[in-house]
Amino acid sequence: MTGGRADRAVVALAATAAFLVLVPFTLLALLVRAAWPPLYRLDAAVTDALHRYGLDHPDWVRLMSLWTDIFAPHPLRLATGAVAAWLLLRRSPRPALWAVTTMAVGGLLGALLKLLVGRHRPELLDPVARASGLAFPSGHALNATLAAGVLLLVFLPFAHDRRPLRWALWAGAVLIAVVTGLSRIALGVHWTSDVVGGWLLGLAVLAATTAAFRAGRARPGRRPARNGREGVEPELAESGPDGTAR
Repeated sequence: MTGGRADRAVVALAATAAFLVLVPFTLLALLVRAAWPPLYRLDAAVTDALHRYGLDHPDWVRLMSLWTDIFAPHPLRLATGAVAAWLLLRRSPRPALWAVTTMAVGGLLGALLKLLVGRHRPELLDPVARASGLAFPSGHALNATLAAGVLLLVFLPFAHDRRPLRWALWAGAVLIAVVTGLSRIALGVHWTSDVVGGWLLGLAVLAATTAAFRAGRARPGRRPARNGREGVEPELAESGPDGTAR
C-alpha cells in the first residue's frame, strides 16, 4: 500500500472511530434528556452509595476535592496552552494549533450540549461538595479526557522507542481522565452518566481532530504516523529545541 493510500486509510479509520464513539454518546444524551427511569435509578443508586461513603470518610472527600481542583478544566486548559506555546518555540505550529483547536472545540461542544440537554445536578441532603451549572456532560470529565489525550499524543514521539516510557504516558493519561471523572461522582456533583458522557464526547472530539490532523499530513514526504505509538507528529522527536533537525 502506498503512503498516500495508507494515510487515507488511517484517516478514514479515525473518522469512523469518531463516528462510532458519537453513537453511544448520542444515545446516552437522548436517554438523559428523556429521563429514562432505569438510567435514573442507576445514577441515583451510585450517587447515594458514594455520598454515604463520603460522609463517613472525610479524608476521602478531601482527596477527591484536591484532585478535582488540580485537574479542573481551567488548569488543564492552561497546561495545554503552555504546551502549545512550547511547540511554537520548537517551530511546530501544526501540532500547537491542533492542541488548542481540540480543547476549544471540545469545550464549546460541551457547553452547548449542557444547554441542549438541560440536566440538573444531584440535589443531596448534607452535600460534601457543591458545583454550579448544568450537569450533562461533565465538563471535568470532558476536559480531562481532551487534555490527557492531547498531551499524550504530543509527547508520545519522544517515547516511541522506549516502551516503559510509552506505557507510563498512556497510564498517566488514562489515570487523569478516569480519576477526574470519578472524583465528580464521588463528590456528588455529577451523575455517573454525566461523567460517562464527558468521557465519550472527549474521545469523539480527539478522534475527529486527530483524523483531520492526519489528513493534513497526507502530502509528499510525510509518512503516516502510528498515533498510538508516535503521537500526532513523529518529527517532533527528530528536531532540536529550536525546531532544527538533529
